[in-house]
Formats: sequence, C-alpha cells, structure tokens
Amino acid sequence: MKNPAILTVAAFLLAGLPAIAQEAAEPNGVWMRDDGNARVEIAPCGNNLCATNLWIRDTSKGEEVGDRLVMSLEPQSENTLAGTAYDEKRDRTYSMTLQVAQNSLVTRGCVLGGVLCRDVSWTPAD
Repeated sequence: MKNPAILTVAAFLLAGLPAIAQEAAEPNGVWMRDDGNARVEIAPCGNNLCATNLWIRDTSKGEEVGDRLVMSLEPQSENTLAGTAYDEKRDRTYSMTLQVAQNSLVTRGCVLGGVLCRDVSWTPAD
C-alpha cells in the first residue's frame, strides 16, 4: 500500500511546477539608463510597479528627480512583463513592455496605438 501523505505532497509539488515556470523575472531594483543620463528605482507601489527617477544628469528635456511612472504590468513570459505605464507629470499613458535579464533591462514604451515606440536599455546601478 502506498503512503497517502507522500502522494498528497508529491501531487502538491507537481501541481506547482507550471506556476513556478511561468513566473516572470523581477525588475525591482535601481537601474542606470544606457546613455548614463538617468538612474531609476523600480519598486512595488500598491498593486503596481513604480519607476522613480533618483538621479538625472541632463534636465533639459524636463526630467527631474522624483518623476514617476506607475506601471500596471502582467507577466507575458518568463522574462517579459507588459501592460501600461502612466506618467504622472505629463498625464500620459503609454503601452509598456519590460524584458528582464540577469544583468539588464529593456523597456519599450509606445504611444499612438504602438505607432511611435522607443526602446531603452538599462543596467543595474552600482
């Protein structure tokens, strides 16, 4: 006779495997933009993620320390999150995709139904 407790534990562990495999990588942390002009922190804020400017080298385009994007994102694959990002300062909403790797992050923001898009690469800040 097989031990029912062991079978229950095995079934529980096996049932959880697909969820673990589908879990998206976490973008949380401090990131430096590829042009060296900005450092942002990505962290949970309520049910969303927020990207907050911690440091800006060139403020001529209106970016300032404290500016924040509120991102409503859902996992699309193991390393991709997608959804929308709301720019509080400019009162604009963008479609947003984040691709997370071990030592890099690529963000893609689009407006006008995806007609105008911009990709930005990020590396973990020291």
